[in-house]
Amino acid sequence: MAWTALLHAVFYRKKTKPWYKKKGKTSKGDRYVHVEGEPKHWELSECLKQYYGSDNPPERKNLEFLIGLRNKIEHRHLPDLDAGLYGECQAALLNLEEMLAAQFGSDYALAEQLAVSLQFSQVVPPEKKKAAKALAAGAAKSVKEYVEKFRAGLPSSTLNSTKYSFSVFLVPKVAGKKELADAAVEFIKIDESNSDDLARLEKLNVLIKEKLIPIANLDLHKPTQVVTKVRAKLPHRFTVATHTAAWQHFKIRPKTGAGKPETTDSKYCVYDAVHKDYLYTEAWVEKLSKDLVDVEAFKAITGTPPVAK
Repeated sequence: MAWTALLHAVFYRKKTKPWYKKKGKTSKGDRYVHVEGEPKHWELSECLKQYYGSDNPPERKNLEFLIGLRNKIEHRHLPDLDAGLYGECQAALLNLEEMLAAQFGSDYALAEQLAVSLQFSQVVPPEKKKAAKALAAGAAKSVKEYVEKFRAGLPSSTLNSTKYSFSVFLVPKVAGKKELADAAVEFIKIDESNSDDLARLEKLNVLIKEKLIPIANLDLHKPTQVVTKVRAKLPHRFTVATHTAAWQHFKIRPKTGAGKPETTDSKYCVYDAVHKDYLYTEAWVEKLSKDLVDVEAFKAITGTPPVAK
């Protein structure tokens, strides 16, 4: 609602009426659709089309993701999705303030009204784990599949942009007496067009090493299950051996027996410490099904030419 109102304000300032027009020929005073006497305004999806045109910056993809998510969820109560969607939601909030200040001036910034959501416990209670598993069933499964498919279809430049998803590390801030009045939370501005800033951020990521558990983990697959799913979508044979070659090519997990088995690309693979093996996400299935269709790509990724079924 906030984004819709902001874009309407931008259009009005440009003397563009963000209203739906009637189809066909109409008289000059009757060209717009009305609802209960008021012109029908563009919804957010239409506002994005009109504002961005053919451009697809991360800010737009962020909102398109949230629009689709809203349509999927409708009025269902799915609180256990929250943790996995924090990055996209936080980015939408920061992008809103940035556009608001850029379009109408810093006096309209929401700095005093914005807050950082807090995690009250470092412990995940058994009830929450049970609820998370329940997400894999029923209506919630379609929502989870939507999230995975949307993210899998994004280019890496968008997926890794803080304009699309703003994920954070909470690092204890040690303050001396001089700084006791400082805010407990401080945002460090990263300029994504600055190579030095990006290098510094990458080094921080390596040092801290994210332990995020993606929503995809609610419906993980064993290697043989991945092979079965991918094989059904390819015109050529796909085996456990070619699957092994694929994960080695993309480096989504360390080799068996590695000192730190948990250092995986959690979008595609997670380490199960209980069973001491690796499980793969639906996003990984989608990636393989898409990337391995081409004959030359199959050979480059797996190291062997494809064999027709």
